Amino acid sequence: MSINAFNPPIRTRTLSVGNLRAFEAVARHLNFRSAAEELALTQPAVSRQIQSLEADVGGALFARHTRSVGLTPAGRSLLQVVAPWLERLDVTVRNIRGGLARKSVAITTFASFSSTWLIPKLEAFQRANPDIDIRVDASDAFIHLDNNDMDLALRYGTYEQMPKGAIRLFDEVIAPMASPWLLKSHPPIHTAADLAKFTLIELSDVTANQVNWLTWEGWLRQHHSKVKTGARWLRFNYAYQTVQAALAGQGVVLARLPMVAESLKNGDLVEPLPSVRLTSPMAYWLIARTDRLDRPEVLAFSNWLQKQAQETRRQMRGSIKHKIAS
Repeated sequence: MSINAFNPPIRTRTLSVGNLRAFEAVARHLNFRSAAEELALTQPAVSRQIQSLEADVGGALFARHTRSVGLTPAGRSLLQVVAPWLERLDVTVRNIRGGLARKSVAITTFASFSSTWLIPKLEAFQRANPDIDIRVDASDAFIHLDNNDMDLALRYGTYEQMPKGAIRLFDEVIAPMASPWLLKSHPPIHTAADLAKFTLIELSDVTANQVNWLTWEGWLRQHHSKVKTGARWLRFNYAYQTVQAALAGQGVVLARLPMVAESLKNGDLVEPLPSVRLTSPMAYWLIARTDRLDRPEVLAFSNWLQKQAQETRRQMRGSIKHKIAS
């Protein structure tokens, strides 16, 4: 008899956590063999766990085909509950274990901001707080703080996009940047039109993300200037890659000042047109889970991040002549 057809009496006993873990793994991989490898079990053992769980819930959770496995409506419904529940269970256990061992803080942010702003500063925090471990989850995928084990988040967006209680760290300021030795090997830059002599570096996917102020086309339009067709272009899909290319002397980057403030301070990058900075509608924010701020290590790291942001604001101070409408 097919598992899709059987209809045993519904049991009322407590569901096995092991069976639920097997279910979540199979549902994530949609493959019994991959789930078995992840769980360090044999494939028949995982199959028995799934059959036991299906008997407990009273219905089929997977539609088995010859070469594939799919979730049934009941399986999809159960997965919506089981996946976050197992995550919270694991987080709780890790926190209990961590409370008996070292203190730690977990923060999520997007990859480019982590590479250019956060990571270079972390050594100073660790020197001052050797008893606190920091875990950075750098991903461009949005992570909801309430559904995982993150304590803090560094976000990029408008005021309207931020939740209540978000702390504004600094605004986004856009300006051309280049390595000093690149500028020495080219004619000087006095106006935006002079940029036609350089390779221009920018993000490759900004138009798709509707952030045209990060494109050279948008920036030059603000300054009533057109770059001649002879100019070369170098495009990357991550902001930190554009900064790395500029540091390597490969061209002039349209940079976000918060991400290059330290390089600008150290002289690794030069701002050839400081009087024509632009501000965008975006800003950088710190968001904390309110139920985590009672932990001294989370509060300490949150306060430290705000002090670092204050220093970044100081480094960014300057005359901003133009502003992009939000």
